[in-house]
Amino acid sequence: MNIDGLAERRLLDPIARVSEVIFGLIMAVTIVGSLAIATAGRQEVRTVMMAALGCNLAWGLVDAVMHLVRTLTERTRNVALARQVIGASPESAYRSIAAALPDHVAAIVGDAELEGMRQRILALPGAPRAGLRRDDYLAAIGIFLWVVVATFPVVIPFLLIDDASRAMQLSRVVTLVMLFFAGVALGRYAGHARPVLTGLLMALLGAALIAAVKALGG
Repeated sequence: MNIDGLAERRLLDPIARVSEVIFGLIMAVTIVGSLAIATAGRQEVRTVMMAALGCNLAWGLVDAVMHLVRTLTERTRNVALARQVIGASPESAYRSIAAALPDHVAAIVGDAELEGMRQRILALPGAPRAGLRRDDYLAAIGIFLWVVVATFPVVIPFLLIDDASRAMQLSRVVTLVMLFFAGVALGRYAGHARPVLTGLLMALLGAALIAAVKALGG
């Protein structure tokens, strides 16, 4: 057992990476979709682009900070558990460890597994300590960058094409393609037999969102 977490996550695991991209895409296309093409001039297009970028910058910053808060809270809780286990009898330690495990995991572990976890906690070098580390800050920076970078493919067409209507169409196509590949990645990670279907469902979700934005006057 690692004191950094009973179910320690890798630095920005696949679900986290893909989720951040999806969040950034949906937020960006929603803001860009609010642009009224019929009356859009270059200044209006520029304003919407800056709004999309600014919103995703803010969202990425909040998400990164909350990652640090969540990590510190979980690690502090695990350190408290380790200290409790070290000073407890084996039976009491088993109960504490089992209570900290997810329900579906606690339901299938027995005394042998719990004893193994207890022994690994007892074998930890030095007193367990909470706190944020270098990898935690790197993960937070990664989350911020994933959210922000996901915005750029959505707004790039407006930088390359003068016709706002054509740029909007291309922006939506780019968004749907990226959502499709994000869905495929999630499907593969989840072990779905047909991850392409997951990608299509994710793209359909994006199309439904775009249609809703248009219906609302975007």
